[in-house]
Amino acid sequence: LIGQHNKEIFEGLLGISHEEFVNGFQDGTFWPKDYDRSSYPYLQEMIDDASTAEWTGNDPSPSTPPTPIRSINSKPEGAFTGLRVLEVADKKGQWCGKLMGDMGADVIKIEPPDGATARSVGPFYQDIPDREKSLYFWHYNTSKRSITLNLETEDGKRIFKQLSGSADVIIETFKPGYMKSLGLDYETLKKDNPGLIMCSITDFGQSGPWKDYLSSDLLHLAAGGQMAKCGYDQDDVPDAPPIGPGGGQAWHMGSHFAAISIMSALNYRVANGCGQYIDCSVHDSCALTTEGHVPLYIYKKQVALRTTGRGGGGNVTPKAQHICKDGKYVNAGILNRISPTQLKVLAEWMDGYGLSEDLTEEKYQSAEGIADNKDHINNVLVNFFRNITRDEAYHGGQKRGFNMGAVRSPDEVMQDPHLEDRDFWEEVEYPEIGKTFRHPGPAAIFKSSPSAISRRAPLLGEHNQEILHEELNFSKEELNVLAESGII
Repeated sequence: LIGQHNKEIFEGLLGISHEEFVNGFQDGTFWPKDYDRSSYPYLQEMIDDASTAEWTGNDPSPSTPPTPIRSINSKPEGAFTGLRVLEVADKKGQWCGKLMGDMGADVIKIEPPDGATARSVGPFYQDIPDREKSLYFWHYNTSKRSITLNLETEDGKRIFKQLSGSADVIIETFKPGYMKSLGLDYETLKKDNPGLIMCSITDFGQSGPWKDYLSSDLLHLAAGGQMAKCGYDQDDVPDAPPIGPGGGQAWHMGSHFAAISIMSALNYRVANGCGQYIDCSVHDSCALTTEGHVPLYIYKKQVALRTTGRGGGGNVTPKAQHICKDGKYVNAGILNRISPTQLKVLAEWMDGYGLSEDLTEEKYQSAEGIADNKDHINNVLVNFFRNITRDEAYHGGQKRGFNMGAVRSPDEVMQDPHLEDRDFWEEVEYPEIGKTFRHPGPAAIFKSSPSAISRRAPLLGEHNQEILHEELNFSKEELNVLAESGII
């Protein structure tokens, strides 16, 4: 009811005195002076009740919340310093583990004795297939340690339970029900570690009619909606098919939502000490990553148009990618929302090259003038770009406040001075090869808790002795027996 919890919150939660509470009703702070309270008897009861109010909250935490087990750090400056993560993940979840590892978590990658399937994905260093030289694996598994473990053996399960007792987070990507069949599900593991957070990343979630369906990156991008919005303008490629984006984007989306969920669960744990189980669906993650296309259909019953190199809406918009004098492209969708002031700046820039035509005239200094002549303005802009180089366009537009960018090849990206200036690239040592290779760095700069690669991707089982012998106290003889038995 309106004002029903005034006393509980103002006195119990905020700690004001009963006298202050009563005065708040009289001076109009808690109730309008000219509004009759007689129809709300519970308000008068609050005013008359001089006893101390207590705040219990909406969802009271346990009076003595369990203390989660914390572990030592692997990189002291990272945001996830002090957290231990067990990663039992394939391509669906390895990016999530990398994000946490590069931000300081001690990520232990648990692989089957013959290695994670990602180790067999090319390309390979020097084009020689080798499970230790997959560039794909190198990229997605930086800042991690590796142990080998056969989870389908009793000893393997026992060792995993030991590790989970000191873990903060488990990331797993097995089929729904598999971990439970091994006795390694969240309900079992949390008994010994109530602060544990377990995130299961699967194609379609733990429940529902699709939970057992098989999928792939391509199928996720089709079912999730990405391929419904990727393609070409009709006048560029008539009746063009949808475009399937490459690069494992579905797995990135699933891992990103998993990482966000894990961070939320870690914050929740700070408040009450309790862990949580997270059911992360790659399909749901893709469906949530389609810009405004789903709301456009729900609210306006419009299907977004496929457009070349830009986000499509319900209406045709000016093209964004323009070819320049040197045969390269600039990305400049500046006419979609250009104002008279911006058009004046654009026209003056063009006029410096003698290519503004009539755009400096007064008739273009109004929203109506721009709307009535949009096709003409676009034609002038296209001609302008055809007569200057890509970098002239890119730098000139940025200098004047336009959101423009150069379309670069992969080799050009590696030489981009902007990325050099912000120290984006990270040099990672590979002592087995005797070389240092350049890796992509973090997408954002975190000044107080920087993200950085702490080590190259691990060799298969590289840290078996370090973790199993030095941390879990297995003797070297026991490790030999485990290895001979195919358990590690």
